[in-house]
Amino acid sequence: MDGGRKKWVDEGRPTTTEVVNYPPTSYSVQHVNTDLRADRDYIKQRLGQGDFGLVDVRSVPEYVGDIIAPPGMTETAQRAGHIPGAANIPWSQAVAEDGTFKNKEQLQQLYSSKGITPDTSEIVAYCRIGERSSHSWFALKYILGYDNVRNYDGSWTEWGNLIGNPIRKGAQP
Repeated sequence: MDGGRKKWVDEGRPTTTEVVNYPPTSYSVQHVNTDLRADRDYIKQRLGQGDFGLVDVRSVPEYVGDIIAPPGMTETAQRAGHIPGAANIPWSQAVAEDGTFKNKEQLQQLYSSKGITPDTSEIVAYCRIGERSSHSWFALKYILGYDNVRNYDGSWTEWGNLIGNPIRKGAQP
């Protein structure tokens, strides 16, 4: 749903408060596609490599270390800042006023202005707990068509809590 709930409501589409009841079921994962996810060790092994694109999609205050999480959020880290080498490209910059994704040309300009291009051999997006970065992952993977894009679902909550993990504060150089 390109545009999310905001666009849905703005267009006057139907909504309901009815609670849907589905019968319990059993579900077993048949295959996990590990090519879509990155974990902390995956990132640590690639820090400092020139062709590794790390995209921090959090707000500027989160990225620079002024705040650990947006106000009211309970999943937080102990330390503030960002993963060294990460480009700060807030997820909200990838959407238009109505909440829909910007077009391909606008997205290419946005990401390439921060060094994330089709030539980047590996790209990992992260945020606080993996939800905002999944939005950016989708834009990079499916709208821009970049091949090797992963989401770090442990994101800042994991990274900022790990003893000995490198952290930077302040704006991008």
